[in-house]
Amino acid sequence: MRTLRFNVLSEEELMELPGFPSLDVIEKGKPVAVIECAEKIPCNPCEACCPQGAITVGEDINNLPSLDPYKCTGCGLCIAACPGLAIFVVRKAYNESDALISIPYEFLPLPEVGEQVEALDREGKKTCLAKVAKVRNSKKYDRTPVVSFTVPKEKCMEVRHIRLL
Repeated sequence: MRTLRFNVLSEEELMELPGFPSLDVIEKGKPVAVIECAEKIPCNPCEACCPQGAITVGEDINNLPSLDPYKCTGCGLCIAACPGLAIFVVRKAYNESDALISIPYEFLPLPEVGEQVEALDREGKKTCLAKVAKVRNSKKYDRTPVVSFTVPKEKCMEVRHIRLL
């Protein structure tokens, strides 16, 4: 049985999820989806939208999604498709010092490219400052905006949301 800490899974529990890529895959730096879905509920839009076939739920849509990180290209279509807002894309090798994180963002106003924001961990605590690199909000993303922002590389597996300053 897993232990909830403020309704947030521990790092060890997250790493056991079938949709969580191994840290060595993340270290290689290519963009990869991180699926932090821990509840067995009837849901499979992530599997249905993945053009690479990298996400598998299977015949029983109550299964947790599993990720084949070697098939994943980090396209981000699964980010907006997930009704539980449980999918992120991490690109650790965005540049020499920063990682790029892409998240679903369902608040108004939307941040603007170049804007500095607070980066938050899974518990909503500020971890560092981030800079917005891209904002996508199109029908392709089912009108769920996807915001990409940069953080220091060492924070890429800690940061999971942002707050406007």
